[in-house]
Amino acid sequence: MLLPELKQLAQSLGITGASTMRKGALVEAISAKQSGGRASGNGRASAKSASQDKSADDKSPSADKDAERAPRRQDNRQDNRQDSYDDDADGGSRRRRRRGRDRYRDRRDRRPGGFSEQEIEVSEDDVLAPVAGILDILDNYAFVRTAGYLPSPNDVYVSLSMVKKHGLRKGDAITGAVRQPRDGERREKFNPLVRIDTVNGADLDQARQRPDFSKLTPLYPQERLRLETEPGNLTTRVIDLVAPIGKGQRGLIVSPPKAGKTMVLQSIANAIVTNNPECHLMVVLVDERPEEVTDMQRSVKGEVISSTFDRPAEDHTIVAELAIERAKRLVELGHDVVVLLDSMTRLGRAYNLAAPASGRILSGGVDSTALYPPKRFFGAARNIENGGSLTILATALVETGSRMDEVIFEEFKGTGNMELKLDRKLADKRIFPSVDVDASGTRKEELLMAPDELKIVWKLRRVLHALDQQQAIELLLTKLRETKSNLEFLLQIQKTTPSVTGSESEDS
Repeated sequence: MLLPELKQLAQSLGITGASTMRKGALVEAISAKQSGGRASGNGRASAKSASQDKSADDKSPSADKDAERAPRRQDNRQDNRQDSYDDDADGGSRRRRRRGRDRYRDRRDRRPGGFSEQEIEVSEDDVLAPVAGILDILDNYAFVRTAGYLPSPNDVYVSLSMVKKHGLRKGDAITGAVRQPRDGERREKFNPLVRIDTVNGADLDQARQRPDFSKLTPLYPQERLRLETEPGNLTTRVIDLVAPIGKGQRGLIVSPPKAGKTMVLQSIANAIVTNNPECHLMVVLVDERPEEVTDMQRSVKGEVISSTFDRPAEDHTIVAELAIERAKRLVELGHDVVVLLDSMTRLGRAYNLAAPASGRILSGGVDSTALYPPKRFFGAARNIENGGSLTILATALVETGSRMDEVIFEEFKGTGNMELKLDRKLADKRIFPSVDVDASGTRKEELLMAPDELKIVWKLRRVLHALDQQQAIELLLTKLRETKSNLEFLLQIQKTTPSVTGSESEDS
């Protein structure tokens, strides 16, 4: 018998002090009382004690064992209230707690067919509100981020059964509906999604049939992104000459502080919007100053995704991961996407703070596992065979005096196929764009340039290489100001610069 039942039986038999007795003592007292009660021969009490004696006899082996183990249990257990709690847990309270845990376990684990078909019921009287946002899939649940790429109180809950049923992926643009709470109904923290209308602007059948990004074949960039816009915009004209960019490029803009990297990014972004309107532009600002975020939003006609430096490191990683997943989903549909990240160094710092420690620390205090997520971000850039492309241009900080920044840059130095280096000395002399011509370049640039243009550019590089760094960029900027386009500039170089036959034959 349970301890509350033994106490109730002892009180009905008139045993004093039953509420403070332990189980073994209660069994002995009840047995003694029942034996005395049967000897008196009272009618109703005799019948009742007989029935109780029968149940006590059924429990007699365990009762005897409990009586034998009572002294040992006094040393091991804390007090009588703990015993009462444990025994009560076997009753209704345990069942109530189990039902509560099962209810929330269903909400956490979400098996297919468990949530959307049974728990969410939509009737004709329900009011449905339209929602739209970016899908963010976590371990055991998913949310539609309705206010940008960061979590917000207005996010919509999505069950994993619905995610698996419709083949949804992290970064999908979802439109659907949620059910408004009825009058008197308890409001949930996040309204659940009850219907999905479109995924990335298409119906649900197309979402199930799309290819997987990781299974697409990457190639070298072959289609060029022309950045030249106006004769006076020398930044984009210089980049077109010394480090051409193609669709699917993985480029690093290596810059010391105060060298003009933000202006370079803005020029590239505006040039892409002007010359390549078919590309979807995403500017990801991680750990940046709020005023720079505002300036970028007002000066760039594209999607600006930001997490300022006053936010925790977890927000930086959330924004970066969801942004790159969004870009992957667009590439799967055949779109050309350009992602400008500022900066890769600060993203690596954020992962170093937010990621769990592995116990292996590199030079500069960098955790060995903290560099993999930024590499995964940067490595997503590729030109897809018979499909879209994902171009990523990321800035990397150098000469900051931090050993950690140097370690992060060295890890990414050989991963890109294009590099544009800005020089601090040129920036200090107010020479903008402060591009180091010799240190900047693109791998496989012959795939992006016409053969005639390539020969002239190589001839230009030989001339600039023979000069000092400052003299080279000043000569280049002077000649560019005298011409209205790069084509006119290259034709002028071809006419005025003597050709080196031996070198050209070797290059060809």
